[in-house]
Amino acid sequence: MPPISRPRDLPMVLLGNIRMKISFKILSVACALAFSACGKAADNHMAGKEVPMTKTGEAFTQKSNITEVMTYPAFGNYGHLLFPVNTSYWSGQTLEDLRLTWYSNIDPDKTVEIVNYFKEKADDGETVFYDIYTDSEKTQDPRKRNTGLFFFKGRPGSRFAICNAGGGFAYVGAMHDSFPHALELSKLGYNAFALIYRPGAQTAFEDLARAISFVFSHADELGVSTDCYSLWGGSAGARMAAWVGGYGPAYFGGDDLPKAGTVVMQYTGLSDYSRNDPPTYVCVGDSDGIADWRTMKSRSDGMVRIGIPTEFHVYPGLPHGFGLGTGTVAEGWINDAINFWNKQQ
Repeated sequence: MPPISRPRDLPMVLLGNIRMKISFKILSVACALAFSACGKAADNHMAGKEVPMTKTGEAFTQKSNITEVMTYPAFGNYGHLLFPVNTSYWSGQTLEDLRLTWYSNIDPDKTVEIVNYFKEKADDGETVFYDIYTDSEKTQDPRKRNTGLFFFKGRPGSRFAICNAGGGFAYVGAMHDSFPHALELSKLGYNAFALIYRPGAQTAFEDLARAISFVFSHADELGVSTDCYSLWGGSAGARMAAWVGGYGPAYFGGDDLPKAGTVVMQYTGLSDYSRNDPPTYVCVGDSDGIADWRTMKSRSDGMVRIGIPTEFHVYPGLPHGFGLGTGTVAEGWINDAINFWNKQQ
């Protein structure tokens, strides 16, 4: 295999491999708009609207207004990060109406469960969000203000996973593509984080490397084990998990740390691999018009040939972005992925 491109080449390589139904030109324009609007979008979405307030002790429901969730007082300055910062890529007024660009099978019940999970923890004074950059770093690069880790706490001392949502490197679709995964992992006792990163391939990789470094340096405080940690991701997030998992955090500006023990990838048409790649679990639908399942299978088969433990699943009839796959033929895939991770210890 030829070596993987150097970091400065990553955005072109990655975007070139994303097989969107829309043209590359349209995607590029969309990404550019996303970058320029990031700092203002959340405020614009709420401008001029009278937002009803949920009281402490009252649960959010599917009828709860999204801006009500974003501005809930106990969420402090991170409430707007629960949803994509750039509103060009999502729509809906209430939790049951939430729609995300390029994603299917959004489950309103899971959305409500997630925001109530955060609400209950925040009301009780627990920390659910961690900044990964210092105030001075955020001053130097204001886009770093819209980054951080949401923590779904598992058993004290258990291993950790970092889940990375997709969004074409234009936005972060966490409410469907990383929060649900992290919540389910925590229910099974694992310590799980969902990363909110800066749009753009290079910055996304840098933010993931920084996030891993943050968890390692605060492992005792967080109550997590750093042994055989895993990186998860869907679509663009899967590329993040694969590249940072293969090269290690230091390659992207993080600390000199062990590489991930397992990578879990959903629906992304990445073809490059090397002997440095960790054991990898892969799943995709055969009706995915963005990530060709044949490309993903070819990569998995190649990794097997050079001795990397790999497990591949393709699900009939599923399009791009099925998330947990609740109510579909893919439902339960996350348990297969967890079992695969456990085998790598």
